[in-house]
This record gives sequence, C-alpha cells and structure tokens, in this order.
Amino acid sequence: MNRRRFLGEASCAAIGSTSVLSTLLNLTMANHAAAQGGFGTQRKTLVCVFLSGGCDTFNLLVPTGAGYSEYAAARSNLAIPQAQLRTLTGTNFGLHPSCSKLAEMFNGTGSFVGKKRVSMLANVGTLIEPIPSKTAYLNGSVALPKALFSHRDQIEQWQTSVPQGMQVLSGWGGRAADIIHSTLNTEQTGGFYMPMNFSVAGNSAFQIGQSEGQFVITGSGALAFTGSTGDSASLQAKQSVIEQTVESPIEQHYSNLFQRTHGRITANSMARGEEFQQHFSSPGTLNGQDVNTVVANAPFPNHWISAQFRAAVKTIAIRQQLKLMRQTMFIDFGGWDHHAELLENHASMLAILDGALYAFQLCLETLGLANDVITFTASDFGRTLRSNGQGTDHAWSGNQIVMGGPVAGGLIRGSFPSLVIEGNDDVGRGGRIFPKLSADQYFCELLRWFGVTAGDMDEVLPNIRNFYDPYSSSNPVGFLA
Repeated sequence: MNRRRFLGEASCAAIGSTSVLSTLLNLTMANHAAAQGGFGTQRKTLVCVFLSGGCDTFNLLVPTGAGYSEYAAARSNLAIPQAQLRTLTGTNFGLHPSCSKLAEMFNGTGSFVGKKRVSMLANVGTLIEPIPSKTAYLNGSVALPKALFSHRDQIEQWQTSVPQGMQVLSGWGGRAADIIHSTLNTEQTGGFYMPMNFSVAGNSAFQIGQSEGQFVITGSGALAFTGSTGDSASLQAKQSVIEQTVESPIEQHYSNLFQRTHGRITANSMARGEEFQQHFSSPGTLNGQDVNTVVANAPFPNHWISAQFRAAVKTIAIRQQLKLMRQTMFIDFGGWDHHAELLENHASMLAILDGALYAFQLCLETLGLANDVITFTASDFGRTLRSNGQGTDHAWSGNQIVMGGPVAGGLIRGSFPSLVIEGNDDVGRGGRIFPKLSADQYFCELLRWFGVTAGDMDEVLPNIRNFYDPYSSSNPVGFLA
C-alpha cells in the first residue's frame, strides 16, 4: 500500500470521522495539575444510559392501588393492565411488565437477595428554576427551557444541564472532567495521559468540556485509523503506512508548525489508543474472576445495545491499568420516539433495556465493582399521557432509573404528579407534565458522590442554586445511601 492509496481510503474510513478526530484531539489535552487529595482511594464510575427519542416513562413507572384509575383514564388504550405490572415492594407503584429484572433489583430478590440496587426518580425534567404551579407556567412568570418538546434541544439540555442554551457547548460530564481529571486521576504522571470520559456511542455533548473531551470507543475497543482493530495483513499494512505518515515524514517534509504538531498529536494518540486496546483485549482478573469470561457468560440480550454494555464493563474493569480514579461512560439506546405502535415497540425495547441493565449489574457484582459504579438513565423528555390513537407525542417531565451499589435501592424519589388530563400538573396538549424535580438536582447528587466539591458545583451545574445549596449537608434528592 502506498501513501496515496492510504489517503484515499482513509478519507472514507475512520480517519474521516468526527469521532476519531475528537479522540485524537481530546487525547492530547493535557491536564496534569497538582493533586489535591482528600478523596480516598475508591475508584468511581458514572454510567449514563441515554434513551434517545423520548421514552414514555409514565408507562414504565405506573401507580397502583387508588392511583391506578387516574392513570388508566389518562392513558386510555395505552394503559397497562394493573395485574400485569411488576410489583415494587413497599410502594404504590409497579413497573412495566417487560421489566421483571429491574423489579428484582428494586426489591432485592432473585439474584439480588439482600441487595436492592435500583431506585426510581419520579417527575424529573429540564428546568431553569422551580415552577411553583401550572398558573406560573401559563402566565409566563417563570423562566422556561429553550425549545421545549424538541428532540434536538432537549437532548442537548439533558446533556449540558443548561436549559437556557449555551454559547459554547459543553456537557456537565465534560465540565466535571475539567475540574476533577487532574485532581483525582493523579496516578497519571509524566507523559501518561488517558482521558476519563469514555463513550461507546460516538460523540455526545455530555462529555465535552472546555479542556477535556471524550475517548470514543466501540464494542471492540479503541477506534483505529484503519476503521477496524482487526489484525489482518491489509489492516496491519495500512496501520504501518499511517504511522510512517504521521511521524517522520511530516517532521521531515513539512515546515508548517501546525502540521508538525498535528503529526506528533496523532502519533501520541495512536499510542494511547494502542495502550487502551492492549488492556481492553486482555483485561485480566478482578476479585478472582476472569473479566472476559464474566462478560461472555453474562445474560445480555441478543441486541446491538449489549455490545455497548459489554465494552463498558471491560473499560471499568481496566481502570487501574488506565490509571483512572474517576471515569464516566456514555451509552446510547435510541428508538424511543413512539408516535405509533407504542405498546408493542415499548414492550420489546423495555425488555431489552431491562435485560441489559440486569446483565451489566450482574457483571459488576461478580467482579467486585458494584459499590464503585452508578448507572443512571436520561431521555429527551417524557411523552404525552393522552394517546394519539396508537402512540404518544413529545412532552416534558418523565421518570428515570438509578442503579448501583451506592444507590439506596427500593425507593421512589421525587413527587409523582397528578396524571389527570388538564389537571394541576398538565400544562396542555394532552398530558404534558411539568417537572417538580430538576435534572440539576438529579445530577448534583451523582456529582457529589463522584467527587465534585460544593465550591466547584456551580461551574458544572450553573443553575443548581435555583434548586439546592451545594454546601448543604444533605443530598438534593436522597436516592444515594
């Protein structure tokens, strides 16, 4: 393979993708300030599972008993029969019938006897400031998020936690990394640099900071310039040409400083990618268990999303080799925009989510990582309560899942709303529920556990003081033990 052929192919392969370019640039953003210490020796990971499309979570978490009639009236032909709901012990709620494993982890039964690993957050959404009443929303006396009910805007707002919009886009996970990567990931010294934000779902706003970014991987590990991590002769030849191209030839033939710098950046990034891949491919053992065997034997559903969860397990398992005390992971499960055939599609997708979360948590438990990882869901928005005939439309507030050893399992936090169409919590158009719990409060509790200090919380969540004093001794929501 010659250089001309390589460049032609590369333009169509991974080198032309924004994910690889992002990885390249982010891998070289040095952030090695002096250690501050004081955060102990526990390694911690936050795993965001984004349900793209706007999951209908008022059919995920459903009131039972006296509250069921209100639900059934609002949802009409979309209502789940009460007898089919998965019981959540000690509450007046049930889960969608597809979520038997989530119920098991909520109740501490089955494989999770004595380990309640799941809680639910009710009525949470993007807010700039609290909305005291429906009247306040209707008369415009409170600031509202930009472009409510829009997929693109609401995804961005969930991932940035700045619902009024940003001039320079950054996510709350990225801003957290700006602050804590250099202060907590202090095992990285000298020339070693590995980002703390990993995405197995391409680029996302969530993990982009001012100085930190995301390391995009695939289910097979690090992205390669060749577009594959395979070891065939052709791929190896292509990789060899890349290495020759980005190192000495650029140094020798180009006098432009940017070109030379880019060459060195690329070479360094390739070295980091190779280092990651080496550990990812051979993650070794944890707690006496072979990581690859645990992942291979876990009951992940036969679905493409499982590759993301498997990669997340392995990336968490090699955190020590990567010299990371803190990590974030981003997983994206899309396809929840169910304007039609909601009952069928929602049931099948929730079953996949249920199985994937269950298998993921089982892996963490087996590997001794359960107390170090919190997994949480987010979605564009909730959906209208009223059926459009076969599905539901874009709305606002919804319900979310938090899972992990640090979670005070078996609880439903937040204020579950009235589900009466055009009732006190419906701002119009058939059951658009306004949030009583802000995404900021949700994220703040995660970030306190993760190591963001009260003094830095405003930098990560600019609107947090509209809902909560970061210096408070109590958590903003109360879903962590």
